[in-house]
Amino acid sequence: MPTFNWIGLTVLCLGGYLITGAANALNQVLEQDVDQKMARTAKRPLASGRMTKNQAVLIAGLMSLAGVTLLALFNGLAALIGMISLMSYAFIYTPMKRVSPIAVFIGAIPGALPPMIGWVAVTGSIDPEAIVLFALLFAWQFPHFWAIAWVRFEDYAKAGFYLLPTKKKDKQSALQSLIYASFLIPIGLMPYIMGLTGVISAVIVTGMAFYYTFRAWQLYKSCTRDAARQLMFSSFIYLPVVMLALVMDKI
Repeated sequence: MPTFNWIGLTVLCLGGYLITGAANALNQVLEQDVDQKMARTAKRPLASGRMTKNQAVLIAGLMSLAGVTLLALFNGLAALIGMISLMSYAFIYTPMKRVSPIAVFIGAIPGALPPMIGWVAVTGSIDPEAIVLFALLFAWQFPHFWAIAWVRFEDYAKAGFYLLPTKKKDKQSALQSLIYASFLIPIGLMPYIMGLTGVISAVIVTGMAFYYTFRAWQLYKSCTRDAARQLMFSSFIYLPVVMLALVMDKI
């Protein structure tokens, strides 16, 4: 029986954590002015004045260097994807938020890369299975983020962010959430079809996709803040349950 490499898992998680931290730090550097306008971000270190921009940039630089170095211990491709994730989040997604709702699509790319990085760190290549894992997180993010944008619409508006597809809380925006949530039904079956996982995880993953889609359907029907909140909470439940189901299936 093969042994589980706990040291490798720890190094991988730490590398990903540091890159994520660096991306978030740079995000706060670039959005300090708008963070001060929103209730949900006003208490962040930079927005509240507890940290200077120079301090944040230094910390972000150290975290990014350490994170990429740790991923490079596995292979260069994992380190490269980690760097692409960091750069695209901080320097493409973040400024684009002020310009267009297309920022959500851009931000979903680095947001979906972590499981691909994990796969590449172990295998050294971008295989079809890695693309399926990427697609799972990519589709999940749209209802998740748009639900948050719906619930926090007024707060985002204070900073000039209109990130719903139509820039409004309407049926067309809700429909987009429903469409992307429904994509998770066939995508969630792909690991089973490809022989990556078994029946039990397939049932759990598909069931969660139907539940997520149902919540998106409720938002489409009512277009209320309460329905958006329920969709947001369902997104919090969906991801850890699905990821655990896929992992436990292999164990």
